[in-house]
Amino acid sequence: MTDTTALEAAAFRRLLKHLNQDRTDLQNIDLMILAGFCRNCLADWYREAAEAAGQPMDKEQAREHIYGMPFAQWKAKHQKDATPDQLAAFEAAQNRHG
Repeated sequence: MTDTTALEAAAFRRLLKHLNQDRTDLQNIDLMILAGFCRNCLADWYREAAEAAGQPMDKEQAREHIYGMPFAQWKAKHQKDATPDQLAAFEAAQNRHG
């Protein structure tokens, strides 16, 4: 019998590796524009799941788990300021889906 939870966990770990090691060039705002979620959303979902399981976790702890390092360090190393075009596209996406 297949352990679905183990498979899902492996897929999630692969997604994090892809986002945080293979595609550090992919900005959160671009993820938000195209997919409606970003690394910060994953951190929020992770924190909510931890809390639902009775494991208190703050925002920074969850982000560190998702990013693989403190968020401030990730931001300084990989995150660029959003361009005016990105901000406009983000607002348009929010208006379409929000």
